[in-house]
Amino acid sequence: MPRGLFITLEGLDGSGKTTQIKRLATWLQNHSLDPVVTRQPGGTPTGDRIRALLLDSRSAALAPMTEMALMFADRAQSIAEIIEPALAAGKIVLCDRFTDSTEAYQGGGRELGSQVVLDLHRLICGNLQPDLTLLLLPSLQASLQRARSRNHRHTEQTGQDENRFEQEQDAFYQRVWQKYRDIAAREPDRIVLIEGNLGIDEVHEQIVEAVSERLITAGHTR
Repeated sequence: MPRGLFITLEGLDGSGKTTQIKRLATWLQNHSLDPVVTRQPGGTPTGDRIRALLLDSRSAALAPMTEMALMFADRAQSIAEIIEPALAAGKIVLCDRFTDSTEAYQGGGRELGSQVVLDLHRLICGNLQPDLTLLLLPSLQASLQRARSRNHRHTEQTGQDENRFEQEQDAFYQRVWQKYRDIAAREPDRIVLIEGNLGIDEVHEQIVEAVSERLITAGHTR
């Protein structure tokens, strides 16, 4: 059986990833392709417990290296439990965040650098690489406003606090945003960069175009 296709969506919180991954999953289903959809951190029972720790504002004292180690623990579990079995079964996997997020947030935002992230990815994740990464980069301020507003509503509605990263200063997010651009420049064959404050439909159209091309190249029937 041919190996499946691994597609990741990346970007700042508030960039529209969650909306777009849902729309992409629906588009694939409408073309008789049944994707496996997951997220990081989270997506497995172990990962969801790690996610709760990482995103809770009460975890403010986490050291940057501890934070990064937890991200990779979550990722290793997701690869073993969800991603690799699905790819081996010939499935299309859609993942909301992967190691690019760790390089951007911990490597860039926390200023740990890219090399330690890439080294850990090789050691812990077997250097598994997405076949295609869709990087959504609206303006920094638009992303932050949407993320902070969304997480405030989420806390009010569910009582779950996922605001830890949103409490960071704008300088942190400027480093994250720039690191994402650096990654995209370094890996243009894998990463499709979708920039600007575009409408939901405009972003979806660009995503569908990129995914369609990769499906044809990979030999998946549309």
